[in-house]
Amino acid sequence: MREGPGTDATVSQPDGQPIDESMDEALPEELVAEVERAGFYPSLVLDSLDVAIAGEAVVSYLVQQETTFDRVEVRRHVTVLSLTPTRLVVAHADDHDPDALSPEPYASASTEAVPLGKVTSVVLSHAVTAPEHHRSGAVPRELSLTIGWGSLTRVDLEPASCADPDCEADHGYTGTLAADDITVRLSAEAEGAAAVKAAKAFARALSAATARP
Repeated sequence: MREGPGTDATVSQPDGQPIDESMDEALPEELVAEVERAGFYPSLVLDSLDVAIAGEAVVSYLVQQETTFDRVEVRRHVTVLSLTPTRLVVAHADDHDPDALSPEPYASASTEAVPLGKVTSVVLSHAVTAPEHHRSGAVPRELSLTIGWGSLTRVDLEPASCADPDCEADHGYTGTLAADDITVRLSAEAEGAAAVKAAKAFARALSAATARP
């Protein structure tokens, strides 16, 4: 509810009782510090997170800041994954060029809150160099975390074939169907070993949370 001049506005629960916002749990200081360290409009990102998390405790989190180069333009993006006892909260913030909505460049932040029971897959891929020398607990060169909850599905198609190498018949297409709602990739060389360790810790916490009945 937006307050107008000279008015007092309150936010109520479905039963009509006012919500005591002073009882909300603040965002963890470590999460706030990580978002501020990323340096991508931290106040905007934290405001969006505060609304989406809605006072729940944050069990684990992961912050990834990306900078990409599109010809002569530099584009920035930040992703924040937050795990609460009941939900996975995904936050994104992006830069935008001027468009019909704004004559000047602007930024936007969006959040999605996914109940843990809706998470269908947690895929973790490790890439290591010199695998014959890999030791348990060593930080991988690169780590990819893919989380699916049915909002976005990717279909990969390719021409189908048979075992006969001389066959010229049209066998149609074959493909795979995969949930791919969000993928976060971190490199020890680019983001640092600490960032890769943080991603592993978050993946472990999310896997444990979604394994509970």
